[in-house]
Amino acid sequence: MMKLKALILNTTLKYGDEQSNTEGLAREVMDIYKQKEVEAEIVRLNDYNIKYGITDDAGEGDEWPQVFEKVKAADIVLIGTPLWLGEKSSIATLAIERLYGSSSFTDENGQSIFYNKVGGVIVTGNEDGAKHAAASVLYGLSHIGFTIPPNVDAYWVGEAGPGPSYIEAGQDNDFTKKHVEMLAYNTMHLARMFKETPIPTQGNALE
Repeated sequence: MMKLKALILNTTLKYGDEQSNTEGLAREVMDIYKQKEVEAEIVRLNDYNIKYGITDDAGEGDEWPQVFEKVKAADIVLIGTPLWLGEKSSIATLAIERLYGSSSFTDENGQSIFYNKVGGVIVTGNEDGAKHAAASVLYGLSHIGFTIPPNVDAYWVGEAGPGPSYIEAGQDNDFTKKHVEMLAYNTMHLARMFKETPIPTQGNALE
């Protein structure tokens, strides 16, 4: 069986080793990947200098190309985002915009470079907005060429107002645990299918 690679882009607004609840949930998914011998990595985008723009390379000082090399090598790409004011983070928007800047790139078959890659989303936060943020991320990934399997939105939200977040309060939530499981297994299943039977070129070539 061919080896799979999974990349989780953590779009927390926190830096360095600050505790990230989004990463806490992402690691639940990564644990399943590793149990199934999928090579998995979490990249915290705030630790890179990523410039704004719809481009694959914004020039001097832009570190997005380092991240994009990891995206190109991955079979599964998940975007993890916290919720702020009911929306995905500004870093999540930035990531999708930068991915969009490479959506015209093609593989050896003339298809989008994102074809035969599988996408998903991880969301944490207080109050509401998880489904709205997930819908936005999953549509963005689908629009640029990623394939979205069923039930690949793993999320947890706390009660209204200030209060404990995922790491402190949500790790025993049965609903979230089930969606973590579905996200992990469904992304692996489809990624393996694409390894064996890629999307046909006919009707899908950009050139």
